[in-house]
Amino acid sequence: MTEVREKQKFKIVKKEEEQQQIPQKKKHSFAVWYLLLFPLVIIYNEFIFRATTSGEVFGKGTFAMLFFSLSYAMLLYLPLSFIKGGKWLHIATLAVMFLLMLFYTVQSMIYLQFKVYYDLNTIIFGSADAMKSYTAETFRLIFSPQGLLRIALFLLPLILYAIFGLRLFRSRVGNLERRVAALVAFCLCFGLGQVLVHTNEGMRAVYKTEYNYQSAVQNFGLVTGTGLDLKMLLFGRPAEDFVIQEIPVIPSPETPAETVEEGELVTEEAPVEYGNNEMTLKLEETGGEIGQLNQYVSTLTSSKKNAYTGLFKGKNLIFITAEAFSHKVIDPSLTPTLYRLATKGIQFTDYYQPASAGTTGGEYQNIFGMIPTEGGASFKKTATHYNYMTLGSQLNRLGYYGKAFHNNSYTYYSRNETHNNLGYSDGFMGMGNGMENYVSNAWPQSDLEMLQGTLPTYIDKELFNIYYMSVSGHSGYDKSANSQTKKNWEKVENLNYSDAVKGYLAANLELENALAYLVSELENKGIADNTVICISTDHFPYGLDSDAGLGNMPYLSELYGEKVENYFQRDRSALSLWCGSLEKEEPIVVNTPTFSLDILPTLSNLFGTEFDSRLFPGRDVFSDAPALVFNSFYDWKTEYGTYYASKQLFVPKDESVALPEGYVESIKGVVHNKILYCRMALNSDYFRYLFSE
Repeated sequence: MTEVREKQKFKIVKKEEEQQQIPQKKKHSFAVWYLLLFPLVIIYNEFIFRATTSGEVFGKGTFAMLFFSLSYAMLLYLPLSFIKGGKWLHIATLAVMFLLMLFYTVQSMIYLQFKVYYDLNTIIFGSADAMKSYTAETFRLIFSPQGLLRIALFLLPLILYAIFGLRLFRSRVGNLERRVAALVAFCLCFGLGQVLVHTNEGMRAVYKTEYNYQSAVQNFGLVTGTGLDLKMLLFGRPAEDFVIQEIPVIPSPETPAETVEEGELVTEEAPVEYGNNEMTLKLEETGGEIGQLNQYVSTLTSSKKNAYTGLFKGKNLIFITAEAFSHKVIDPSLTPTLYRLATKGIQFTDYYQPASAGTTGGEYQNIFGMIPTEGGASFKKTATHYNYMTLGSQLNRLGYYGKAFHNNSYTYYSRNETHNNLGYSDGFMGMGNGMENYVSNAWPQSDLEMLQGTLPTYIDKELFNIYYMSVSGHSGYDKSANSQTKKNWEKVENLNYSDAVKGYLAANLELENALAYLVSELENKGIADNTVICISTDHFPYGLDSDAGLGNMPYLSELYGEKVENYFQRDRSALSLWCGSLEKEEPIVVNTPTFSLDILPTLSNLFGTEFDSRLFPGRDVFSDAPALVFNSFYDWKTEYGTYYASKQLFVPKDESVALPEGYVESIKGVVHNKILYCRMALNSDYFRYLFSE
């Protein structure tokens, strides 16, 4: 009996040993697979992210994205490799994969709506406001076909791991050998990524001195772009990034000489000297950012005053940043008032509004004449700055009554803080601190109701300076969800456009209604000849195309009448600058490239205020300063051609124009310095140093 028991015991022990031996091999192989888990997940997410945003799955930065993504995946593996196997490892892995899924999904949704990637500053600054103010639109986006597809694609790795992960990884997945392998893989992949970056001039610039989040994500992937952004946020930019470049003097390009007929008398009139738009600035400080800014400003030549200096001196000003407005809205039949304002005043034939940080970025450009180098947080930083050179401050010093208005939430993007610090004597009003008395709570709210309610509060002032941020043109444009599209649908329903474009045009008709009322009231009051109306936009109509990037924006291309394939095509827009008195004169036409950063110096010159043109990266368009348009991607455009930074390509406008040697490199340096100036001036509150007593 004892012998039988011993035999049975021996068989049981042997069977257990055999069972243990088999899983050990499986456990070992599964542990190796765990080492590859995050590389596979991150690379999958990066390719899906590219496909659902820019649409450019394979490009020049693909291999850099692959190597950097692999290196960061190895870093994720290392801390998890110390967790004992079983449910704790499973829970920790699920948590990390969930955060990855959430991050990629949210950024994909943001791009779906706004056509930009949100850097960390913008997410921290504006995401809560966006969720609160646009809850219905957010849910519509999430449950749209494009939104659900994105969620499903980014959820797939998480679902697969939730089903199979616990079965596969029941024991410890890390040992010294695998951790060393992960470290070696990290160093190798990160090193190869660095080699690729530093052997390509364009990628090297984006990675270092010309870093911006949008280009970094496009070139290196979302994980790497965000890693660089986090590094900048925590430790600041390297000192070498804050070096103003010395720009050699390059002669102007030569155009073919004009032919003079025999016997024709050629006379040259002596130019009229008006003086320069320059102030006496305290540029003595030499240390730190202030010192660099002083040195940079002191090397610049101020632009000249001109025949248009003071043209609007002593007149009222109404400045409107029109939500998602486009030059294609302007039509003599559909929008006669907009057409009148665009053609009967000062005409701008080649105008651009660079899109970089949504509405708040566009407002920042219009009001401060600067590129928003801190994304959506740029405007927020000005809430405590000394905003000496805004039009609100300039005209306030001349005794103007001033006020800013917005027909959506007065706290959105912290406008209750920022817009009360723009220099307008009577501050800021939005929905929640007074505008609700004039505007019904529909979505989006009516620009007409805003003008009808607020115009009587200032029209009797002797001199007024008014700023409006409109909202009626906001996306989406379905007539069932957009109150302005629904209201004005009958006026567009028979146009030869798709419903999406017709919806967009219908929403913008509310701005036309508002301007028709405004001009009529100014004329009835007899002050139209003494009032200037300036209208720009904040950004292109990004809400038209819900799931497309450059080269694949069908509705925007339909609206524009051409395929939109680059930023300059996308950001082409309209600037209207009108005064009733100009209608009695021949139209003033500006044919050179202009953009939103030119608005502030141009208006300052036209109103004859005291300003220093060296402090504005834009130009007074009537001055002798050369035309230069640029964006945060370091693309630029002059009278002689266009430079695309991502391709390191300059396309001349006219092949017959002889460009001097070094012209392209010189303008690249100028643009680098101007963007760096925008960043440093914002970070250092530069105007406080210059002008506060």
